[in-house]
Amino acid sequence: MSNRFRDAEVLLEVQNLKQYFGSMRANVKAVDDVSFQIHKGEVLGVVGESGCGKTTTGRSIIKLYDITGGKVIFNGETITVGIPELKIKLKEARKNGNKEEVARLKKEIKEGKHINKTHTSRDINKIQMIFQDPVASLNPRMTVREIIAEGLTIRGIKDKEYVNKRVLEMLDLVGLVPEHADRYPHEFSGGQRQRIGIARAIVLEPELIIADEPISALDVSIQAQVINLLNELREKMGLTIMFVAHDLSVVKYFSDRIAVMYFGKIVELADADELFANPCHPYTKSLLSAIPFPDPHYEKKRKRIIYTPELDHDYSAEGPSLREVSPNHFVYCNTAEMEKYQAEMK
Repeated sequence: MSNRFRDAEVLLEVQNLKQYFGSMRANVKAVDDVSFQIHKGEVLGVVGESGCGKTTTGRSIIKLYDITGGKVIFNGETITVGIPELKIKLKEARKNGNKEEVARLKKEIKEGKHINKTHTSRDINKIQMIFQDPVASLNPRMTVREIIAEGLTIRGIKDKEYVNKRVLEMLDLVGLVPEHADRYPHEFSGGQRQRIGIARAIVLEPELIIADEPISALDVSIQAQVINLLNELREKMGLTIMFVAHDLSVVKYFSDRIAVMYFGKIVELADADELFANPCHPYTKSLLSAIPFPDPHYEKKRKRIIYTPELDHDYSAEGPSLREVSPNHFVYCNTAEMEKYQAEMK
């Protein structure tokens, strides 16, 4: 981790997060045993191919999904617990006749249900999300004023003068003008609609923003404007950001640390500069080899690295886990691979 955030307080901690669809025993494991921390003020970039679990991780943290297993801790408080996994463990403990384990799991399930219920609105207000598609995420029947003010209204603020003032302040912060407040989403360009989505997210003064591929649906020039806007808001409001994206070049520019996801797991986690300088996991190397470079001579010689798990790993003797191969550089590997990566980094 960069020195700037090494000693910063942990704002978000995700412990063994699991998000399965279908049932606990089904094979649809969108997120499978993911753990990481985000420190106050930093930007954690999350990258990986489509379907790797990036968006699902963000949606699970903000409780758009009820998580299957693990827990999410925000500002030192547990805000969500995976009840289905605990119930499966309880069933197994009963089958094995382990009375102490049964009692412990019953207590955990009871506490987990209480946590999931009581923290639904109080703490989630401090976490907001910017969605990937600005068209689908904005209600076409609401004006911009109503869209931005909705969070304040739900929170119970009834002072119309205060609400209107906050809406205009947010429009100004994201580079829009007061005249835009009474227009509808279809009257705006893609970049402007994303600015409205950002204004809606920051009006509640959150501590953490989960930005779910906020630039992927925009033109390249507009992408730069939105990234610069997020950078400005980060400095002005002291925001912490989980930035989900496909474009590794953008992620390197914007992020302090980068987590690489593949098949529902984090396979590598390191500082942005460290990850680009010393990629260890074959999948990370494959992603980096796919970054285009604006030089036709270089592009002719560029070799793509193809990641094939069956050929790149041998887990017959020992399975992998997320290990620290060098200070603050974590890789999903077994002991033999860890020794290999450490030797390559010397």
